[in-house]
Amino acid sequence: MDSGNIGFVMICAALVFFMTPGLSCFYGGLVRRKNAVNTMFTSVVTIATGIVMWMLFGYSLSFGPDHGGVIGDFSWFGLEGVSLTEPYIEGQGIPNMVFCLFQMMFAVITPALITGSVAGRMKFKSLFTFLVLWSFVVYYPMAHMVWGDGGFLAKIGSVDFAGGNVVHISSGITALTLCILLGKRYDYKRANYKIHNTPMVALGAFILLFGWFGFNAGSALAADGLAAHAFVTTAVSSAAAMLSWMFCDVVVNKKPTFVGACTGMVAGLVGITPGAGFVPVWAALIIGLTTSPICFFMISWVKEKFGYDDALDAFGCHGVGGIWGGICTGLFCKVSINDIGQGNGLFFGDIHLFLAQLASIGITIVVAVAGTLICYGITRLVTGKIRVTEREERVGLDRSQHGESAYPSFNGLD
Repeated sequence: MDSGNIGFVMICAALVFFMTPGLSCFYGGLVRRKNAVNTMFTSVVTIATGIVMWMLFGYSLSFGPDHGGVIGDFSWFGLEGVSLTEPYIEGQGIPNMVFCLFQMMFAVITPALITGSVAGRMKFKSLFTFLVLWSFVVYYPMAHMVWGDGGFLAKIGSVDFAGGNVVHISSGITALTLCILLGKRYDYKRANYKIHNTPMVALGAFILLFGWFGFNAGSALAADGLAAHAFVTTAVSSAAAMLSWMFCDVVVNKKPTFVGACTGMVAGLVGITPGAGFVPVWAALIIGLTTSPICFFMISWVKEKFGYDDALDAFGCHGVGGIWGGICTGLFCKVSINDIGQGNGLFFGDIHLFLAQLASIGITIVVAVAGTLICYGITRLVTGKIRVTEREERVGLDRSQHGESAYPSFNGLD
């Protein structure tokens, strides 16, 4: 074991952990004042559920001995038998326990991404129950299929460096499915939903950027050149995406917006995640420049056209950005950058990886939709009615669900 690699991955794990509070600020600033506490709370409650579940059975189900290429088992229940000296897979320079720690933080933030789609209208106990079930039904199988030893999606030749399928597509597709099942906010399209705290949105976005360097560079699992490469591609894609979103804002709305620039930056981070350690730096620039316009189009036109109420655009940013990032990985992957990659991308004349990427994206969408329907049905049985009443929604979920207020001295209209 290499102490430098161990220290590096543990620091990266801490950076990934910090992304969840960052996400809560990002989401919390985007909603109405009366829903700020609830929105932030639903984001960070996954810190509690994610860590406890991961310790008890999540890591074992995700990375334990393979069963059919889909799931592990309970061999490492309570992290018993997870080695402090031996790696998870031969050749890794970190102990199994350090790998477990790093992956734990992914299991924490992924369910939190879903919460943005249903902000302002879902009972806290129902959302809490849904997220717990979703980790079982969707996240643990996806983590095993993509990253686990013997995982099905890895076997068919697809690659996902830091979570395009596992984190962003799975949560984004779930976000879309869940917001459609739940229905629109009672005054959707009839009221002006104003962002209540732009500085909080920006702070959350840049905390996400800071943590994302650990998210992507740490996925190299070593303090080496590949980690440096992933760090650079992450920076380039996020910067390019911020610029291209600003351009879209100017063309469509005649003015650049701070919230738009922050959203574009996050979209660029999502887009580069699956290929950060596989694609050349120049390809990261292309990915960033193209991800923002695609997400911008989905949020500003497609959502309006079809009328689904994805409140904070969890699908438009994470689902769509993750899908495009996975496709771009199949286009621009280069074996000379990372020999884990199973062939070059279509741009370099090899079609096999590109087809495998399309297959993996399709399978992830199917798993996410089916898993969401299952979890939604069970949640209804356990908690009863999932939506808050119209009166509770008018009052705001801060008071109706928690008896709290983000701004208790404020008495004006919201």
